[in-house]
Amino acid sequence: MSIRQITIIGTGLIGGSFALALKRRGFSGQIVGCDRKPVLERALKQGIIDEAKAHPVEAARASQIVVLATPISGIIDLLKRLGPSLASSKTLITDVGSTKAEIVKRASEIFGKHVAARFLGGHPMAGKEQSGVAYADPHLFEKAPWFLTPTESQNINVGVCGEFVGWLGKIGARIVIINAPEHDRLCAWISHLPQMLSTTLAATLVDEYGSGAPLLETSGRALREMTRIASSPYSIWRDIALTNKQNLSDALLRMEQELAHIRENLDTRELALEFEKAHQFKKFG
Repeated sequence: MSIRQITIIGTGLIGGSFALALKRRGFSGQIVGCDRKPVLERALKQGIIDEAKAHPVEAARASQIVVLATPISGIIDLLKRLGPSLASSKTLITDVGSTKAEIVKRASEIFGKHVAARFLGGHPMAGKEQSGVAYADPHLFEKAPWFLTPTESQNINVGVCGEFVGWLGKIGARIVIINAPEHDRLCAWISHLPQMLSTTLAATLVDEYGSGAPLLETSGRALREMTRIASSPYSIWRDIALTNKQNLSDALLRMEQELAHIRENLDTRELALEFEKAHQFKKFG
């Protein structure tokens, strides 16, 4: 086994779940966690990590894989901080950021011609509306897509990188290879837009009925499902909006146009045509 130690910087929901998933699937190496002291204490107590380090550079030392599982702004900052100390090593850095173009760009600037050996962009399409290590789940990634965004000419199936990809398969993730710009455009539609719609619906209902109205208690399943992710933390979505602004803006504009079309045709045959068109989407599910 060439991967003897993995460092996870950010041992919250995603980082903690990844550590638990590795252990569940038989990873026998050392897992080092790096986070704030209370988070690390809990992660150690729950057996999620084997060792705790507060300083990222110290935590990454001697690891073959370093997973950056922080918000996007933290990932970019960590690339800058870790880059100089790991540039000449054989350590592979990967991340779980929900947008990829800006992260891959920064990694390419930091590692230059060595970027293919030092960095692999990643994004697991898994999560919960709750955040934090308390919600870590070893089954979180089972059957979930895990996007990988290799740099040009990067072979992800050899060396430490290949072994890491193998572990993603072992924990049940479905590997999806895609370039960073196309990833960001796709995720604007399939992930980021749904979050903004859920947030908008919940916020509008608060405006209309007040925060104390028993809406969920009196509503049906549709409202509960559509507002479930509205409780997702702004701290995560702020960075997503900032680093995928154009794609998300385009998707929101297209949705606004579609909503306006429906509003203007509530009493015409056009509404029926919209329902018929929407029913085609189930064919892809």
